[in-house]
Amino acid sequence: MKKNLFLVVFMIVAIASQAQGGPKNVVKINPLSLIVATGNISFERAVSQNKSVQLGAYYSGIGLGDFKYDGYGITPEFRFYFGAMGAALNGGYVAPFARYQNFSITNKETKERATFETVGGGAIAGWQRSWQSGFTLDIFAGPSYSNIKFKDRTQEEDFDVKYGMKGLRLRTGISLGVSF
Repeated sequence: MKKNLFLVVFMIVAIASQAQGGPKNVVKINPLSLIVATGNISFERAVSQNKSVQLGAYYSGIGLGDFKYDGYGITPEFRFYFGAMGAALNGGYVAPFARYQNFSITNKETKERATFETVGGGAIAGWQRSWQSGFTLDIFAGPSYSNIKFKDRTQEEDFDVKYGMKGLRLRTGISLGVSF
C-alpha cells in the first residue's frame, strides 16, 4: 500500500512540475517569405529557464522571366531571453546565429546555370510571445554577414549574382507558430 501511495504521489508531483514549466517547444513559419515563393519553418526548444536553441530551414523556388531561381538554407540560433517575462520562449531576446545557403540560377532557354553557397552569421534582437492557447508571435531584426563561393557555369560576361549576397546585410522577420 505504501508503495502504491508513493507511486501516486510521485506521479502527481511529476505531472504538476511539468505543467508549471509550460511549453518547451515552438514550431514556427514566416508567412512573409511566401511573398517571394519561399517556404520557411523553424523549431525552437527551451534548454533552460532563459535559453533556447532554434533551427530554421527554408526552400525557395521561383521562375522569373527566362530564369529559374531555387535553393535552400539552414540557420541555427542560440537565444538568451531577458526582461520582465524573461523565460525561454517568452519575452525579449538576443541570439547569435550561423547560416548556410545553397542556391542556383538557371536560364530556362539555354540551361546555363550558376550556383553559389554562402556561409555567414550574425546576431538578432527580438521579442517573442507564446500565449496559453499555444499561439506564438516572434519579431526580430539584426545584422548578418555572409561570404560567398560562386561557380559561374554560364558563358555570359555580365552574369553576376553575387550582388547583395556577400557582406553585411540586415536580417528581419515575423514568424507565427504553435508552442507545445
